[in-house]
Amino acid sequence: MENLHTFTAHKLLEDKIDPAKISASVSERIKAVESKIRAFAKVNPPPVWNKGKLGGIPVLIKDNICVKGEETTCASRILAGFRPPYDATVVRKLKEAGAAFIGKANMDEFAFGSSCETSCYGPTRNPWNLDRIPGGSSGGSAAAVAADETILAIGSDTGGSIRQPAALCGVVGLKPTYGRVSRYGLIAFASSLDQIGPITKDVEDAALLLGVIAGYDEMDSTSVDMPVPDYKKSLVKDIKNLRVGVPKEYFVKGMDPEVESSVRAAVSVLKGLGAKLVDISLPHTEYAVATYYIVGPAEASSNLARFDGVQYGLRTKDAKGIINMYTRTRSEGFGSEAKRRILLGTYCLSTGYYDAYYLKAQKVRTKIREDFEKAFGSCDIIVTPTAPTPAFKIGEKANDPLSMYLSDIFTIPANLAGIPAISIPCGLSKDGLPIGLQMMAKPFDEEVIFRAAFTFEQSTDHHTKRPKL
Repeated sequence: MENLHTFTAHKLLEDKIDPAKISASVSERIKAVESKIRAFAKVNPPPVWNKGKLGGIPVLIKDNICVKGEETTCASRILAGFRPPYDATVVRKLKEAGAAFIGKANMDEFAFGSSCETSCYGPTRNPWNLDRIPGGSSGGSAAAVAADETILAIGSDTGGSIRQPAALCGVVGLKPTYGRVSRYGLIAFASSLDQIGPITKDVEDAALLLGVIAGYDEMDSTSVDMPVPDYKKSLVKDIKNLRVGVPKEYFVKGMDPEVESSVRAAVSVLKGLGAKLVDISLPHTEYAVATYYIVGPAEASSNLARFDGVQYGLRTKDAKGIINMYTRTRSEGFGSEAKRRILLGTYCLSTGYYDAYYLKAQKVRTKIREDFEKAFGSCDIIVTPTAPTPAFKIGEKANDPLSMYLSDIFTIPANLAGIPAISIPCGLSKDGLPIGLQMMAKPFDEEVIFRAAFTFEQSTDHHTKRPKL
């Protein structure tokens, strides 16, 4: 069997393909296309394979997740040379399941970005069009899956960083419920928003991978002690009488007409498959971006205070005293977007502004969560676009932070509310760029998302389309 790198994990496992052959095929693919895509922060040599639930299937790990002994930098100069002395919980679980680690994925620095352009390793490119961004911050993970440089990938999602790149690269990306997957060993951006999740070629692989990494972890105080269902049992092609909520606030002025057309066509497909469409309202959606860019940077400024040149990573040379060392290390180590968010967050938390900004943002966050709670009283899932436009050109928004921040306008609310959400392919633009469909559900109801996403996927051919590299 040739081109094993193009297969899904469940297909390779079902056919009991020799892991050595899978590894060799993926390694050859990386050699052939990585110089064009630059999806990796680091490529591992062909891995040693193991028995287990994942039986030697190659997995790419985002560079903000700790792997014992392997350099983990968050794509930032300030963490150059940092080698964690421990594995993140998700990494430990993947190792126990027999996954083969093929490297660390490129990303926006400290997950600050929607385009994978802020990395100290340089930008990752979209396999569908090398002049376009792959999305961010998990752009390397999504681009590698789309380019068949890996079978499975792990990303993290703070405001859409799994779903938005999955949409722009034409693959599947799932943000689990907050607390469903351990954050232990994830280098934090915003601790109340971050979640680790799968990026895969299809819905079945996403269910397989979530089943491996989900579960309670006493090392993470935000981990929820709930049993992990067998998500593969949710992969039933049947959504008769499933109530699908369509929020008017997600079809906004300025949205790309091709995105709106593809998503509305997808909603029609769901209706044709027996789903019941329900018009719903999420009235506080318009405040989500502003809320996120107070809460996220505030938590980031606190979390990133530990990177000061004292214990690990970069330390400036020839410093004159400790204050000078702190200042120069952080000035030289952090990129411009990281500095921007640290300054924003520190300002929002400062005396005299805490109540006006951070406290008020937390109150609005509660309103956004309450909108979802009310909406789920009349529907089982909510369907929206994942991103307002297809992938834009590299450099197009690099000097316009506000325009860049609006790339996450449809994904941010799910993080603020802590609910699960998936992005699946639902079409291509006239320029041949992927468009994503987002599905959201109640907390810990990933099963209904998998059922709806699987039914849509199996009833269309969007997931079968691949970029021609």
